[in-house]
Amino acid sequence: MGISAQILNYLEKSSWIRKMFEEGLKLKKQYGEDKVFDLSLGNPDLPPPPEVKNTLEEMVKNYNPFFHRYMPNAGFSFVREIMAEKISKEQNIKVSSEEIVMTCGAAGGLNVIFKTLLNPGEEVIFPSPFFVEYFFYTENHQGIPKPVQTKEDFSLDLEKLEASITSKTKIVLINSPNNPTGQIYSEKELKALSDLLSQKSKELGKSIYLVSDEPYRNLVFDNYTVPSIFKFYSNSIIAYSFSKELSLAGERIGFIAIHPEIEFKKEILEGLILCNRILGFVNAPALAQRIVANCAFAKVDVATYQKKRDILCRILKKAGISFIKPKGGFFIFPKSPIDDVKFCEILKEELILAVPGKGFGTPNHIRLSFCVSEDILEKMEPNFIKACEKAFRIAKI
Repeated sequence: MGISAQILNYLEKSSWIRKMFEEGLKLKKQYGEDKVFDLSLGNPDLPPPPEVKNTLEEMVKNYNPFFHRYMPNAGFSFVREIMAEKISKEQNIKVSSEEIVMTCGAAGGLNVIFKTLLNPGEEVIFPSPFFVEYFFYTENHQGIPKPVQTKEDFSLDLEKLEASITSKTKIVLINSPNNPTGQIYSEKELKALSDLLSQKSKELGKSIYLVSDEPYRNLVFDNYTVPSIFKFYSNSIIAYSFSKELSLAGERIGFIAIHPEIEFKKEILEGLILCNRILGFVNAPALAQRIVANCAFAKVDVATYQKKRDILCRILKKAGISFIKPKGGFFIFPKSPIDDVKFCEILKEELILAVPGKGFGTPNHIRLSFCVSEDILEKMEPNFIKACEKAFRIAKI
């Protein structure tokens, strides 16, 4: 065997999105790019806001060969100051630059957090449906991933969360707006979750940390807002990314912010900075740090994503598919009228690519991305309705 058994297992677990991506390449080559409706990936399709281009032009105009050198592992101090200002406004709690570590996106941030906090065999609890990488990130650092099913509307099930907490629980991980559901956890839910974690920490005589993965925080619709976790729980940490709100997914830039009153603050900060280095990230990309320093309060045209969401919701409703309208993010997670893998195969026959819900821990759903043009969504409608009619016929057999 050339590779480890663990990685072979990972390839199987992560195969759905990868498989759909590869199928999409084949179909596009066979039928043409404009004939295939690829709703499988959450790849930002809007241009970055003008501030990004302006910043890049200014950097070229005033190019300095020393832009590319190493800096402290936590990132440039002036960048951390701006990120502290940003997170202070979003969380409504004063955060200093010393409580910020620049990272290679939220994904890099989560791996740094887990490496810092987890002992072998300690548990990371997260709501299901979930971003599939959470399993891998947890096990990267010898932790035990522990998904907990949400309610029918994808809101938190506090009773199930409470029942899942054990003496081995170290982290509760949330993602709001959620990938794949688009659900935003309410202030009431976060307050209840924080109270639960405070109570359990006291009962167990240990710190349970609340980690919030927030790449979609500023991509919200219908005047919704994402509540602050720092407001309710001091043992909390945020993993932030500019991949979505600035359409910079390929630049891998984000940061970690810790609550200013977190327990073992000095140790945790030192650990985060060390782990940023020893995991091989070393530091967040120098040029990307300079970009986000100038664009920290900019964002893409969210109204365009909301319009795309509404088009897709209209198509789902017309097709008779049950769904919860997403409040933010890039995805919708409707119910499948038949087995989700079979339904995705039927959609593929109509040149539509979707991802089965079982890849996100919740079978009998599918994930659809609206990171495509409005024209593609409109052209897809008859194909989607045809596929759904076929699925409903099979369901009645």
